[in-house]
Amino acid sequence: MYGLHNDRYYTTPDILVHMQRFCMRGLKGIRKNDKERTALNLFIALSWFMSLMNQLHIDLQEAVAERFPNACSYCGERPCVCKAKKIQKRKGKVAGRGKKPKTIAEFQAMFEAIYPASSRTLEHAGIHLGEEVGELAEAIQRFRSGRKTGDFDNIAKEAADVTSCMFGVFNSWDVDVARELSSMFSFNCHACRKAPCVCDFQFVENFRS
Repeated sequence: MYGLHNDRYYTTPDILVHMQRFCMRGLKGIRKNDKERTALNLFIALSWFMSLMNQLHIDLQEAVAERFPNACSYCGERPCVCKAKKIQKRKGKVAGRGKKPKTIAEFQAMFEAIYPASSRTLEHAGIHLGEEVGELAEAIQRFRSGRKTGDFDNIAKEAADVTSCMFGVFNSWDVDVARELSSMFSFNCHACRKAPCVCDFQFVENFRS
């Protein structure tokens, strides 16, 4: 839907900026208690995020499964006990707990099991998402500055963290991600309804939701 269009018109920093733009608009929806606006903007941010992963050739499903093997990436528990035990340092390699999720619904259920929505406020989930988006941007900048393999690997790890927090917001507001994505993109691009997308550069730059 977006691969050809993005390769022709957008650099990696361009795509990252659009992802950040719609994430922040989603967080504004949280502040205004506007569930519909939050969901719409975060789904658009998610589409830019997936475009970013595709452009960097990062398998997000594998990155998330590696980072969150049905357990918290810090404490290694499900549900997470970081807050109760005041854990500040990542445990390291976390042992897998059960089968890897294969569908969007299974990933959403996994993150709810690891980080129950009842354990945090919606605002906390939103702030955490903003924090992780910033860390993803830092990881990309670091790699682009040094072109080191280890720095590229960190992009995948930060992308997994962003995914976790994105699902965290959706779980906090009881949004069915698979159903909404299916509805939003059932006729290809949500804006122009084409695949590949034919939205022109000016439209994308000025798009508001």
